[in-house]
Amino acid sequence: MKLTVFGATGGIGREVVRQALDAGHEVTAVVRDPAGLGVTGDRLQVVRADLTDSEDLRAAVRGRDAVLSGLGPRSRKDAGIATRLTRTVLRAMEAEGVRRLLVVSAGPVGPAPEDDGPLDRGMRGLVSAILKDVYADLRAMEAELSRSSTDWTSVRPPRLQDKPLTGRYRTAVGGFPRRGRFIARADVAHAMLSMIDDEGTVKQGVGVAY
Repeated sequence: MKLTVFGATGGIGREVVRQALDAGHEVTAVVRDPAGLGVTGDRLQVVRADLTDSEDLRAAVRGRDAVLSGLGPRSRKDAGIATRLTRTVLRAMEAEGVRRLLVVSAGPVGPAPEDDGPLDRGMRGLVSAILKDVYADLRAMEAELSRSSTDWTSVRPPRLQDKPLTGRYRTAVGGFPRRGRFIARADVAHAMLSMIDDEGTVKQGVGVAY
């Protein structure tokens, strides 16, 4: 497949690029600073862009089978960036007629498991309070997805870890795995790539966790 990856210098985005290349896909990585990518390959094209103008992104998404985005706030001071940048990506995709889009959101943005215990409910509430602005940004981003013409999927992980790929994790379409507290960035990337052709995840939020 021909894939475009936004946020390719982030922890999840870089893993998406690396794993996609390993799987034999052609990858266009859109970055602000190519020096931060740290991935090379014969099937890799690196495009430098600041993501402020959808017209500048049209060539990067033209003719692609899917677009995958790791764009999002890295701290509370970045709140708002996910909605703003994703809106630009959506405009470029819609202008080029590219439909499949997978993005990274967060577990607390979606519904909690009905049978979560008090510890998980308490931790979820605490984290949501501390990162209130970040999650408000991600909810607004998901609202933008819902209003778009794309076949989107929002992948919602819990606390992220820098650990090796396992390929073993749980997913919940429209919900979140019970007691799902952690997942490696590499496994989030793996989940995103595996969902590209999964019609059951289209226009859905998908919880993913160990």
